[in-house]
Amino acid sequence: MLRSRTWTSTAHWVRTWSRRTRSHEAAAAARLDLSGIYPPIATPFTPQEDVDYDKLDQNLHKYAQIPFKGLVVQGSNGEYPYLTEEERVEVVRRVRRLLPADKLVMAGSGCESSRATLQLTEKMAAAGADAVLVVTPCFYKGKMDSRALVEHFTKVADGSAVPVVLYSVPANTGLELPVDAVVRLSQHPNIAGLKDSGGDISRIGLIVHKTKSQDFQVLAGSAGFLMAAYCVGAVGGVCALANVLGRQLCDLERLCTSGRWDEARELQQRLIEPNAAVTRKLGVPALKQAMEWFGFHGGVCRSPLLPLDQNQTEQLRRDFSSNGWL
Repeated sequence: MLRSRTWTSTAHWVRTWSRRTRSHEAAAAARLDLSGIYPPIATPFTPQEDVDYDKLDQNLHKYAQIPFKGLVVQGSNGEYPYLTEEERVEVVRRVRRLLPADKLVMAGSGCESSRATLQLTEKMAAAGADAVLVVTPCFYKGKMDSRALVEHFTKVADGSAVPVVLYSVPANTGLELPVDAVVRLSQHPNIAGLKDSGGDISRIGLIVHKTKSQDFQVLAGSAGFLMAAYCVGAVGGVCALANVLGRQLCDLERLCTSGRWDEARELQQRLIEPNAAVTRKLGVPALKQAMEWFGFHGGVCRSPLLPLDQNQTEQLRRDFSSNGWL
């Protein structure tokens, strides 16, 4: 009889803890307003390819003066696949310590396995992240159908102490998070939104439409389609170009949210070519070179990424100068 009462008491405690945890997660996700512009910050390295924390600190002081909603740390532009777990967590800890408290820190915690993602998510939360950005696992992409991805993200969201933002970046992973999976995951109390870097505006609009009954927010994953994303219901953007032209992207956000569409369209058009240059065309090495031109510390990439050659550097400069930025 005693064993029965003990088991019943334990089971009741587990159920109570589970309800309280889910209630806490739901409240946390509901309170987290993602709207605004975020640079997915670059990771500065020394010439020996060590993380250059002094240069990172200097960039952070400058970013703190720009009206960003927050920073994404250990996103694709942070070269996170090339960092050790210890480096990834330390960069997040450093950012949280130096960034003003009113700016969000969204930390990339995605790994290939659910187990590893949960472990890194816990460490990112302990380092001060306000939310985690979780990329789709992709090494076995042929098996990553909606069922597998829903189970993965659900496990992560169930175990995370901070809200989760889904991350679909098919150009890097070769895998797009299916709309039906996003819709199902939008119902989870600890999943706050989606960063969609695919650039398919009809898809973004459909996701906004199908999740409108949920407290779910969509962020554009690139500056090249930021205005279009706002038009179909996105609430902000995580944009590589914000590392370079952060104030201008915040201006574009302000123009869109205030309905000044003619001015927004003119600004958006001038951002398309430089954005393409530092993303799909020339990538992270171009982003880091452009940061140097605009007074930030980009520096070298960690190998095997190579620096731009002379022709690429000249092309990058043309993409900025022909649009009036240099």
